[in-house]
Amino acid sequence: MIRIAYHPIYAHPLPEGHRFPMAKYELLPQQLIYEGTCHKGQFFEPLQISDTHILRTHCVSYFTRLNNLQLSKKEIRQTGFPLSKTLVERECVIAQGTLEGCEYALKNGVAFNIAGGTHHAFYDRGEAFCLLNDQAIAANYLLHTKQVNRVLVIDLDVHQGNGTAALFQCNPNVFTFSVHGKSNYPFKKEESDLDIALEDNTNDADYLRILEKDMIPLFDTFKPDFVFYLSGVDVLKEDKLGRLALTLEGAKKRDELVLRTCFERTIPIQCSMGGGYAPDVNLIVEAHANTYRIAAQLYE
Repeated sequence: MIRIAYHPIYAHPLPEGHRFPMAKYELLPQQLIYEGTCHKGQFFEPLQISDTHILRTHCVSYFTRLNNLQLSKKEIRQTGFPLSKTLVERECVIAQGTLEGCEYALKNGVAFNIAGGTHHAFYDRGEAFCLLNDQAIAANYLLHTKQVNRVLVIDLDVHQGNGTAALFQCNPNVFTFSVHGKSNYPFKKEESDLDIALEDNTNDADYLRILEKDMIPLFDTFKPDFVFYLSGVDVLKEDKLGRLALTLEGAKKRDELVLRTCFERTIPIQCSMGGGYAPDVNLIVEAHANTYRIAAQLYE
């Protein structure tokens, strides 16, 4: 049975009128419960994460200034958010949700976070709607506590996980794999262990062929004992911040390939949602909901 981190703060950290699409964080759990994919008992509300866990991934100076709302105007501008106590609290709650999800996945196979996938957060700075890197924080926690030895990060958001790539460049126990738009943000890419940069308008067939060819062998060569999956739905052709051309069905098949590969190999997986910026929020919710539907069928 799947377990899902959700907190009301996910949907309400910004001043009214801000253009970042927050509604999906509230609508997605409602949809999953309404249709019967999940029930209320599968959701949990994480608290704020311990500073100790954050500081295994982010530097003291940055986190202290973030906590005290002392980032420079330039640093705030790079995050894309107006900085506030609520926003920082949200990031800390998201990171705790991902960390707790890992503990559950180790015992039960899979866990989700309705938010998260903040892969543009670096050691000493935030970028592009990301202040703290939730999956990197959780990966370092698992490695520090020796619950796992080898972590595979599968980042299929349309944007390269530049923060995650930089954080783990010198860590042989973490393999970062990113499939993203070649011409999309970030325009200066970091170096993942394996980067697949796709041309504009890549369609379902080409995307799935490339993913199967390049992802499946990693399970045999790197032999991970835990997987983090960033399942951004900004790969859809309707997405206003993406440049690929996947259909709803193509994105669903992508998720099934990742989840089934982990399920068949009994490798625990934690999934964070990542991006999704189509003009129609219902399309975003439907695409994200497909990820949960597949997992619910596999991990009954």
